Amino acid sequence: MDKIIIYTDGGARNNPGPAGAGAVIYEGDRKVAELKKFLGSQTNNWAEYEAVALALAEAKKRGYVKREIEVRLDSQLVAEQLSNNYQVKEPTLWPQYMKVHNLLVAHFPGAVFTYIPREKNKEADRLVNEAIDSSR
Repeated sequence: MDKIIIYTDGGARNNPGPAGAGAVIYEGDRKVAELKKFLGSQTNNWAEYEAVALALAEAKKRGYVKREIEVRLDSQLVAEQLSNNYQVKEPTLWPQYMKVHNLLVAHFPGAVFTYIPREKNKEADRLVNEAIDSSR
């Protein structure tokens, strides 16, 4: 069974401002999904969490439960918080953290979060911008 690799990104213009989430899901080397969602006015970090939640919900829907999953994202803060290396100190992020945490505990207990440089996350970043641009 191939590893599931998920690239996620979230962003807000003007932070806070118009925000979007994007995700690309791969099963091994095969791209199986591209996701994007306009989020209204939010912060960058809130959008980063929403992108992870969006991707994990899609992975659950596709039956990737209990599979080997790696989530790659260009937010070091969110990657470290979801890896339980950093505390969530921002009150507005706590509900987002719990939404993702609950998905992880119930369906993806072995998921790994990897911080990657922005240049290696271009597909998810493109989807974020498309989501924000579609709201105009």
